[in-house]
Amino acid sequence: MAGFSRSARGGKRSFSASSSSNPYAYYLTTAIFVVICIAGAWLLGSFSIFPSGATSSGGHSLVAHVSVSESSLPQSDPPPTMEDTQGELPEETIKQVEQEMVKDPVSDGGGEEIDPERKKEEVEVEVLQADRHPKELQDEVASEEEQEKQNEGLGKGAETDGGENHQEEETEQENKSDQHPDQEHEQEVKLKQKQREESSLDGGMEEEQKHHDEAQQEHDEQQPTDDERRQDTEATENSESREEEKPTENEGQTSEMIEQVSSENQKDNEEERKDETIRENQQQPELQTETEETNDSSSAEQTHTIDEERKEVDGETYGEKRPWATQADQSHKEKERRADRGEGERLQSDGGEQPEEYDWKLCNATAGPDYIPCLDNLKAIKKLRPENYRHYEHRERHCPEEAPTCLIPLPKGYKRSIEWPKSRDRIWYDNVPHTKLAEVKGHQNWVKVSGQHLTFPGGGTQFIHGALHYIDYLQESVKGIAWGKHTRVVLDVGCGVASFGGYLFERDVLTMSFAPKDEHEAQVQLALERGIPAISAVMGAHRLQFPGNVFDIVHCARCRVPWHVDGGRLLLELNRVLRPGGYFVWSATPVYQKLEEDVAIWKAMKSLTRSMCWDLVTIKKDQINGIGAAFFRKPLSNDCYNERRHRSPPMCEENDDPNAAWYIPLKTCMHKIPTNESDRGSNWPQDWPRRLQDPPYWLSNSQPGIYGKPVKEDFLTDTEHWKNVVTKSYLSGFGINWARVRNVMDMRAVYGGFAAALRDQKVWVMNVVNTDAPDTLPIIYERGLFGMYHDWCESFSTYPRTYDLLHADRLFSRVRDRCPILTVVVEVDRIVRPGGKIIVRDDPSTVSEVETLLKSLHWEVQLTFSKGQEGMLSAEKSDWRPETFVY
Repeated sequence: MAGFSRSARGGKRSFSASSSSNPYAYYLTTAIFVVICIAGAWLLGSFSIFPSGATSSGGHSLVAHVSVSESSLPQSDPPPTMEDTQGELPEETIKQVEQEMVKDPVSDGGGEEIDPERKKEEVEVEVLQADRHPKELQDEVASEEEQEKQNEGLGKGAETDGGENHQEEETEQENKSDQHPDQEHEQEVKLKQKQREESSLDGGMEEEQKHHDEAQQEHDEQQPTDDERRQDTEATENSESREEEKPTENEGQTSEMIEQVSSENQKDNEEERKDETIRENQQQPELQTETEETNDSSSAEQTHTIDEERKEVDGETYGEKRPWATQADQSHKEKERRADRGEGERLQSDGGEQPEEYDWKLCNATAGPDYIPCLDNLKAIKKLRPENYRHYEHRERHCPEEAPTCLIPLPKGYKRSIEWPKSRDRIWYDNVPHTKLAEVKGHQNWVKVSGQHLTFPGGGTQFIHGALHYIDYLQESVKGIAWGKHTRVVLDVGCGVASFGGYLFERDVLTMSFAPKDEHEAQVQLALERGIPAISAVMGAHRLQFPGNVFDIVHCARCRVPWHVDGGRLLLELNRVLRPGGYFVWSATPVYQKLEEDVAIWKAMKSLTRSMCWDLVTIKKDQINGIGAAFFRKPLSNDCYNERRHRSPPMCEENDDPNAAWYIPLKTCMHKIPTNESDRGSNWPQDWPRRLQDPPYWLSNSQPGIYGKPVKEDFLTDTEHWKNVVTKSYLSGFGINWARVRNVMDMRAVYGGFAAALRDQKVWVMNVVNTDAPDTLPIIYERGLFGMYHDWCESFSTYPRTYDLLHADRLFSRVRDRCPILTVVVEVDRIVRPGGKIIVRDDPSTVSEVETLLKSLHWEVQLTFSKGQEGMLSAEKSDWRPETFVY
């Protein structure tokens, strides 16, 4: 007989057929089977062939077992064997079933018709599957469990791709059940291998392939029995049902790994797209600027092209010998600071970790809008002893231990500065609202109040009737002066409002003017507001921040400096910075008045200058101004020094460098005159303007330059470089209105090439050589330019709002090793006028950091450009100030 029953677990219908040698039994079985098939066809309208619960998480078909009642079979007949059936059904029965199944849709298949050939294969598979050896099924399940443990890198990705993937898996599982057991097993293994390959994260394909080969070999060797197959099928159904309900831990871990990798890949893609956008914006900066800046991108690219072959070489590592000295090596103050923080220790900046938002506040300083941190350090000044005041140390630099990060307020009613040359004659009163000089010196034509302006008639204490007349008077007194040719760089001591230096521009002469920040209220600030070079400084206990033997003339008009006291050390400091053969012009009352005090001073002065071997060239009277001037000349050789009977003042030690100036105490001694033809100072520079372009005579090609070439070639390369940059880039792009630019600073000058390239513009450039950089400042002076030493970890000796343009070529990336970039940017904000600009050239990451800081200060970034290792930025300062003060 044949039996039909429904499995209590799976709910599937199964068919079984048996054959007998008894013909009666055969026909009876066939008839019963036909009746059952007809009834089954009716039942198929409400039941599906493969219920949804018939698939396992492992991808196997759960096959219901055939339950055959012993009473339904003849007692005398033995049970059928595999050899008897060979897995085949009677042809008539199969045909009838096919006809019925074609008419019957699958309930969970959405009404699809079942292919007859497919149904035939399903029936055959069910029968043969029920006869599989249980040992084979058990090994297969064990193999699956072992494989799942080994593949910890596999996740839910292949299982949780959505409903569509799940439906595809069910369809594949249904198709598998239609196949021969050997084919089914082989395809199952291949399907699992494919899924593992798709979801694998760590490339465990070799282990999977090995396991597949072992499983295949076991399957080929085994010949399972029917009973073992049935028992193992039940165990498999229970195990797979439990696995279907509860996912493994490996699956959860793998899912997290997949999600993490996917998130990282997505982030990388977003960063790549962002970088591409930034590069496109940087290569097209005209989208960020106004119409007048449409050529900025091409200008920046031209500048980069020019820079490609100009790579700076570390000035400290030329073999065993360092050819370039630095101020940091010579400075006692610098050595003390190094010792305080430990040898080799470097102050690191916050770098790119600086927050994008800053809580800026105004400085709560007594000086208010005129605050200079290193000159208004009242805390340090109060600690000085009384004898320090006698040497004017209270007027010298005393920088705070930590550079301030507060901002300087604007004076009430501040306006954008008047353009040069009109600014030489008048400025806005509200910009420098100080009237003391106007009240005290008004009758001498220093400065007067006129409505909303402060006006400058061009006079001074010694030239009431105008500076130009006084300048011509000096040249007529000594023909060798030759303004603008033989004489190019002048130092004006005690400058007042710097009208002398302001009018020397008409004679093609540069004048470095300085005066202390003292009771002569804001005199240097007035000079800078006018557009005249000046710094706040005093001749006190330390050397001036200039090299030795650089100024063509040192001038002092009515300066009440006690030159003769303390062994003449103040006048000896002027001797240090005066070029051999240069003039010291002194127009003061002791020269032409006969008062007792003046006569005594003049007598002491003559004795001192004679012992210094200065030659009193002449004393000339100016009838118009009613004054006189004495002209002293520094010697050109050491003959006089050697012939002195009394060697006072003494000669300086051989190891005392006349160029050392950064925090170096004043010394009562004189340096020898350079006499070797290859030494700087042994000859006068070429006449202006030829000296600007030609390498100084004392540069030797045996010495490597800053950029690695022989120094003369290096000099010429630098000159040509900045000429091209300024002409092709700065003047034609960057959104700079050069008519509004007057006071310029090169924050990190090397050979002075940037300043030389601006020669035809109506500007002056303060060249700053950093104290830790190779000392190239003497070269700058030799070219007919000027500058000073400075450490940008400290405040510069100037009033707030005194520069129109700052130029920082690879400054910030070098400073950041010693102090935070933030403090330098705050100093930039302090000394730049509202409406003023800065050009930054550095590596892209540093430029980006500076840009972030400037934007937080409400500067308008007008241009950014980056290509390779070169980055550039141009920004303009706004009028913004915070509203709260530091408490």
